[in-house]
Amino acid sequence: MSRIQSLFERLHAQGRRALIPFVTAGDPAPDLTVPLMHALVAGGADIIELGVPFSDPMADGPTIQRASERALAAGMSLGGVLECVARFRETNRETPIVLMGYANPIEAMGGGRFVERAGTAGVDGVLVVDYPPEECREFAAALRDAGIDPIFLLAPTSSEQRFSDVAAVGSGYIYYVSLKGVTGAASLDFDEVARRIPQIRARVRMPVGVGFGIRDAESARRVGEIADAVVIGSRIIEEIEHSAPDERIARVTAFLSEIRAALDSIDRGTR
Repeated sequence: MSRIQSLFERLHAQGRRALIPFVTAGDPAPDLTVPLMHALVAGGADIIELGVPFSDPMADGPTIQRASERALAAGMSLGGVLECVARFRETNRETPIVLMGYANPIEAMGGGRFVERAGTAGVDGVLVVDYPPEECREFAAALRDAGIDPIFLLAPTSSEQRFSDVAAVGSGYIYYVSLKGVTGAASLDFDEVARRIPQIRARVRMPVGVGFGIRDAESARRVGEIADAVVIGSRIIEEIEHSAPDERIARVTAFLSEIRAALDSIDRGTR
C-alpha cells in the first residue's frame, strides 16, 4: 500500500478530510521551495502537490502561469524539482508528495529515467495533465511498480468511458476539476460538485479530491463536506506574490492554517 493510500485510510477512519496545497517548485526562487514545503506541513497539509514548471501550461490560469514563468526564469527544471523532493525527504519521510505537471519535461528526461529518479527522490504520486489514462498504461504501470501512484483528472465533462479508463489505470486518489476552464477562473457551483462526486465514487473506487476555484476557508469547508480532499493552489500562489520576501513563509502558513481549521470543523459524520 502506498503512502497516499495509507494516509487516506487513516483520515477516513478519523472522519477527516485531506488538505492538499499546491505550489510551483522554484517560485519565486529555488531556495524557497523546500522551506515552503515544510511550511505547508506546519499549516496542516496532508499531501503536497508540487508543480513542475512548464512554459505552456494549458490547464493553468494566469496566477499559476506566472509562477511557472518565475520558476523557469530562476532556473528550475524537472531535475531541480526532484532534488527539492530529495532535500525535503531528509527531514520529512511521512508527508506524501505528488508531482503535477505536463508531459514534455518527462519526455525530455525519458519516462523510465523519470520514474527511477522520482522513486529515489521520494515522490509518492504523479499527475501529468496531458497524459490521458487510455494512452499511458505502460507509464502508469511503471510508476506503480516503483511504488508511485499515477493520479488522473476528472472534469464536469468527463464521460462514463473516462471514468472506466481512470478506474483501470489510476491509483491514490482522483483529482476532480470542479470548473470548466483553467485554475482560478470562476466561482464554484457547489450543487454541481455535490451531484458529481457520488457519480464518481460509484464508478471509481478511490478517494476524490476537488480543486480549481477554492479560494478561502468557507469554500474549502463546503467542498470538504462532500469530498475526501480539498486541493488549493492559485490562492496560495497569490499569497506568495503579494508578500514581502521575509513574510512569505509566515503568510502561507497562516493562510493554510485557516483552511485546515475549516476542514477540521466539519462534522465527522458528514460525507
